[in-house]
Amino acid sequence: MTSNITNFVSSAETQCLGKVYLVGAGPGDPGLLTIKGKTLLECADVVVYDALVSDPILAMINPQAEQISAGKRRGRHSMGQTEITQVLIEKAHAAAIVVRLKGGDPFVFGRGGEEMADLVQAGVAVEVIPGVTSGIAAPAYAGIPLTHRSYSSSVTFVTGHEEAGKYRPAVNWSAIAQGSETIVIYMGIHNLPYITAQLRQAGLDATTPIALVRWGTRPEQEALIGTLETIVAQVEAAQFAAPAIVVIGNVVHLHELLSGCRPRFLPL
Repeated sequence: MTSNITNFVSSAETQCLGKVYLVGAGPGDPGLLTIKGKTLLECADVVVYDALVSDPILAMINPQAEQISAGKRRGRHSMGQTEITQVLIEKAHAAAIVVRLKGGDPFVFGRGGEEMADLVQAGVAVEVIPGVTSGIAAPAYAGIPLTHRSYSSSVTFVTGHEEAGKYRPAVNWSAIAQGSETIVIYMGIHNLPYITAQLRQAGLDATTPIALVRWGTRPEQEALIGTLETIVAQVEAAQFAAPAIVVIGNVVHLHELLSGCRPRFLPL
C-alpha cells in the first residue's frame, strides 16, 4: 500500500493542498476498471462517487476512506454540480488523496472537464484517470461492433440529454444522420421519440436498425432491438427505462450472431 501511495502522491500533497483524481469507473463490470483507478481507490482518503458506479467497484474503496455519494440520476440529484465542486475543493484542503469517482469516462459526457477546470481555477492539483466509456463497452457486451468493414466505417457519439444554457441550442441531428454510419447516443431514452423522429426526417430509413442496451456490462444487462419506426412503441410496451445506450446503424444486425459471445462478469 505504501509503495502505491508513493507512486501517486505528488508534491501537492506535501504542501497545504491534497490532490483530486477524476477516476473513470467504467460502465459497471469491475474487470474494466483500470489498474491505476483501482490503486487510487485503495489509497484514497476521500471518495466522492456517482450513482451509476457499481457496488463491486465501491467495495474496492479503502475502508478507512470517507465516502460521499454525489449520485445524479434524472429527477434525483443528491448534489448539484456547484456543490460537488465545492466539496472536492474543501476535501482537498484536508486530505492528501481525493478521488472523484465517475461512471464511464470522466471526459465523455461525464462533466469531468467542467470539474477539472473549476479545480484548477481554485488552485487545486487535479489529474484525470480515463475509464472505459459505456458507449463502447455496452455495445461490445451486446455483440454489436461499432465499426465493421461490411457495415460501418464511421461512428458518432452524441448526448440525447441536452442541457439548458449550453454552448449551442441543439444537437444537429440532420448532420449526424447524414454524416455517420453508426450513431451512439448517451442518455437518449427520455428523448427517444424526438430523436427518432428527427433522424427519420433527416433521411434515415424507417427500417434502420436500433439497439438499446440497458445496464451495459453488468449481470442484469439487457438489450431491446428494433427499428427507427418501431422502437418507441417497443420501449413503451416493455417499460424499458434508463440507464441505456442507444446504437443506431447496420452494425446492430450483428447482435443476433454475436450476442452469445458476451464477456462474463467476473468478480475480482
